[in-house]
Amino acid sequence: MTRRWPASDVESLIRLIDDPRHRINEDLTYNLSEEQARAILELRLARLTALGRDEIGDELNKIGAEISDYLDILSSRIRIMTIVKDELIAVREEFGTPRRTVIVEGGPDMDDEDLIAQEDMVITVSHLGYIKRVPLATYRAQRRGGKGRSGMATRDEDFVTRLFVANTHTPMLFFSSRGIVYKEKVWRLPIGTPQSRGKALINMLPLVPGERITTIMPLPEDETTWENLDVMFSTTRGTVRRNKLSDFVQVNRNGKIAMKLDEEGDEILSVETCTEHDDVLLTTALGQCIRFSVDDVRVFAGRNSIGVRGITLGDGDRIISMTIVGHVDAEPWERAAYLKRAAAERRAATGEDEEIALVGEEVTEEGELTNERYEELKAREQFVLTVSVKGFGKRSSTYDFHTSGRGGKGIRATDTSKTGEIGELVAAFPVEDNDQIMLVSDGGQLIRVPVGGIRLASRATKGVTIFSTAKDEKVVSVERISEPEPEEDEDGADQAEMPDDDAPAIEPPTATEE
Repeated sequence: MTRRWPASDVESLIRLIDDPRHRINEDLTYNLSEEQARAILELRLARLTALGRDEIGDELNKIGAEISDYLDILSSRIRIMTIVKDELIAVREEFGTPRRTVIVEGGPDMDDEDLIAQEDMVITVSHLGYIKRVPLATYRAQRRGGKGRSGMATRDEDFVTRLFVANTHTPMLFFSSRGIVYKEKVWRLPIGTPQSRGKALINMLPLVPGERITTIMPLPEDETTWENLDVMFSTTRGTVRRNKLSDFVQVNRNGKIAMKLDEEGDEILSVETCTEHDDVLLTTALGQCIRFSVDDVRVFAGRNSIGVRGITLGDGDRIISMTIVGHVDAEPWERAAYLKRAAAERRAATGEDEEIALVGEEVTEEGELTNERYEELKAREQFVLTVSVKGFGKRSSTYDFHTSGRGGKGIRATDTSKTGEIGELVAAFPVEDNDQIMLVSDGGQLIRVPVGGIRLASRATKGVTIFSTAKDEKVVSVERISEPEPEEDEDGADQAEMPDDDAPAIEPPTATEE
């Protein structure tokens, strides 16, 4: 390292690759760096003796030429692009294959619905015909007896009358008071907030003056399955009619006739899909109900008919609910024995006393219910939730509602002796333990309650408080929700949300008879 090595013959190469810390001396000599010296010392003696001056010089000249060429490439854009082009051509010639796809002008056939995400929506309808949809996730569950939250902003003369849950891609049938049916998809409904009022149906559907929507029915998204389903109509005067669901596949923008109404003032109450293996359960406002087989109502070939009598109504009474339940062939004593045994099992599991009622007014046991028969009845059991206008409700087994012939006066659906305390009935439909329900009052208050917290009791009892309604306020709509949401509040007293600061003030609505 201290010796000055002659470097005149390789001066140009050394200057090209020289370490900046060790340059050519003025006398054309060169001092080796420590790295260079160590590299020489690590060579074997055989390699040192094989190294010739000419071979080393030729290698240095070759490396120097390559370095000079690389530096010239880096300084010339033309040479860089030429090299890239030549390499891509070589890759194409070696690996290129004919294109298997065809690029043409235009694109796939798409409509607005293909761009709409599938999401569960809460559809709210008011008495004056305002409708909106709100994402289901906006509402959270509360415990039974809570105060609820604001579900819709209403005027003095308006109140909420209908609420249900449907997917954005679900087809909806709108049945009017004139017996006309209209069709729309949920995603076409106006979206809003829990405090917004929504959009008037008269601005969405071609309704004539005096016509209003009385029933809204979600349908299966796959219309190919409609051929296997029937649709059951019911009116407020107790008339029922059965048609094939396929009769309503094609509905024009201006609507089509759904049902002919016989009496003046009669209206379509409810429309539901069913099969020949189901039963129809009609419930009246004064607490009467009747259950009969779907086959008791023949399939009508046309839509322009009035139907047949479903239940005989008393003075001042009207139908408030029609629901479809599964049919089970069981003797009265079997249903009575099952109710007693099921109630005993629930009492042993929860420790709560339960009111038990036998099926029918006079039932005597004629045999012993086997375990196999008990499990079979248990697997097919359904529970009907009954709710009154003052927020009272209960769950009752469908075995407590015996089947009878169509057109009778029916049996009790609630404790008719306490009508003044609980008010008239407003809803009755099947529920499951994991379901939740939404109740809406005519004051615009809304509450979401788990069904599992509602007491199981006989159909002839008044039930428990589900919704603590305010004075002069009543429940106008109850809807089942099949997707549970975990409860968040310990006391269940979720306060009503206030409208936006820039929203107009809304006076509290007055209670109005429906």
